[in-house]
Amino acid sequence: MIQRNNQALQPGFLAFHSNRSEALAEVVISWLRRHPLSPLEEEVILVQSNGMAEWVKMEIARIGGVCAATRVELPSRFLWRTYRQVLGRDAVPNESPLDKVPMVWRLMQLLPKLITEPDFSPVAGFLTGEEPDRMLQLASKLADLFDQYQNYRADWLLAWSKGQDHLVLANGSVSEIPAEQRWQPRLWRAVLQTLDEKQQQSIRPQLQQRVVDVLNSGELLASKVAQRVVVFGMSQIPLTTLQALAALSKHSQVLLAIPNPCQYYWGDIMDGRELLNAQRRRQPLRRDVDLASLPLEDMHAHANPLLAAWGRQGRDFIRQLDHFDDAEKAKQQFDLARIDLFDDTEEDAQTPLLRQVQNRIRDLVPLSERSESAIYPTDQSIVFHSAHSTVRELEILHDQLLHLLANRTGANPLNPRDIIVMVPDIEQLAPAIRAVFGQYKRHEQRFIPFDIADMSAKSDSPLIGALDWLLRLPTQRCRMSELVDLLEVSAIANRFGIDQESLPKLTQWMVGAGIRWGLNDAHRTDLALGACGDQNSAWFGLRRMLLGYASGAVPVNNRLASLEAIEPYAEVGGLEAELAGSLAHLLQALLK
Repeated sequence: MIQRNNQALQPGFLAFHSNRSEALAEVVISWLRRHPLSPLEEEVILVQSNGMAEWVKMEIARIGGVCAATRVELPSRFLWRTYRQVLGRDAVPNESPLDKVPMVWRLMQLLPKLITEPDFSPVAGFLTGEEPDRMLQLASKLADLFDQYQNYRADWLLAWSKGQDHLVLANGSVSEIPAEQRWQPRLWRAVLQTLDEKQQQSIRPQLQQRVVDVLNSGELLASKVAQRVVVFGMSQIPLTTLQALAALSKHSQVLLAIPNPCQYYWGDIMDGRELLNAQRRRQPLRRDVDLASLPLEDMHAHANPLLAAWGRQGRDFIRQLDHFDDAEKAKQQFDLARIDLFDDTEEDAQTPLLRQVQNRIRDLVPLSERSESAIYPTDQSIVFHSAHSTVRELEILHDQLLHLLANRTGANPLNPRDIIVMVPDIEQLAPAIRAVFGQYKRHEQRFIPFDIADMSAKSDSPLIGALDWLLRLPTQRCRMSELVDLLEVSAIANRFGIDQESLPKLTQWMVGAGIRWGLNDAHRTDLALGACGDQNSAWFGLRRMLLGYASGAVPVNNRLASLEAIEPYAEVGGLEAELAGSLAHLLQALLK
């Protein structure tokens, strides 16, 4: 037992399942309030995204009145901190030597030496182009690939490091690596050879195994670990993370709040079921029918088609979790009568269509057994819109949200904090989201408070985005719109003495002076576009501005004889002419 606040905080592994996140939040928050930590300890809650982190904190504040002494974070950060607590700070560095960023530079050094070897011909094919940044692109992709392997397939990497070029499948069997992929284990071993002995012991697969062994052995830990860990709302957890949490549960209280769309055992309703042999089944069989004994071609008569089509990742995770989760033992250990929290609401004539679909997934109802869905005229729970562009799609969304927020009838009217919008690629849509939702000021009636979550630092910070663009400047065309975007970063505009109120005027001058793309003719020559000359480059347009300020408009009959045959742009004048000087300083800095 772990003594805290004169109460026994019992270590163990406890998983709650529910088809509704609200039910999971209520039971977890209730558990935390009934079994508090000491005042100087903080709760640790692991989530799979920053958006979920914000929702969890708001739910804690809503139900408990305040969210304090709570660390809501991603699993990778927590695991690395636990590694250091279990093995000691001297044995584990602050960061892994094979994190994605240092991995990129190691691969940049290794790939030029390896791509000439026969096994690397699939990789060498990508580098046949003339683009100078292809090597960096390839190294970045491979660094991300190996990072995913360290999280999800550490067993592959351990085998490869020992010279065993095969793949370990989920059921423990071994499969040969396809011929076109044999370069991967060779590249991994080459990466390991760049590390000294201490660094090789500090990569995640090695640390993971050592930490799990120490936690399972019952040895005295180097320092205190988290007394309670809550894993909330994660639909996919790497096997290595589950192994670490299961081992940690011998020393700490580990609670998992698992979203599970179905209250019955549904692990056998789709192909691939033979790879995950169930040693333990938490949920019961529907009508005592073992679906594993039925052929897949007959599954349409026994399983919900939406769950079978979209639930593969969740199926694999829940079946994987069953290996660690002994529900009956957990109920006895924590004296709980119920840990499956599936709702049992009955349908009536006013049940929304979305709830009907959710209920049939929850009950594993096949098409052959479903009754005709009743849709009442005002039901808007599932609505499809067709739009011709992303911006129009967001405009429709904005209008629909305004309509929903304007309807304040009922006991629980909708508030902006109750709304979450999910998209496949948030970074691609972020500029359009800001354009549509940010066009109204706070005092306007059409304003909807919004925030964009799960953005990378480059996309979320204009300054980092500008730095990324500047680093790529020698290999890109430098369009006028990109120069304007650069000046819209307030830190850069201030550096060159351009305030945001003057930027529209400078943009107007840049358009009028004929700036279209490229810094100058030398920049275009570096891009193999020297035949285009200097016409309509940034330097060409700047010279037109300066000539226009110096000489004013040139008479029609003298234009051909103007300085260097460049027609002055006469719109530049007055006190605002210093903007052209600021643009000149910017271009000089870019050309250095």
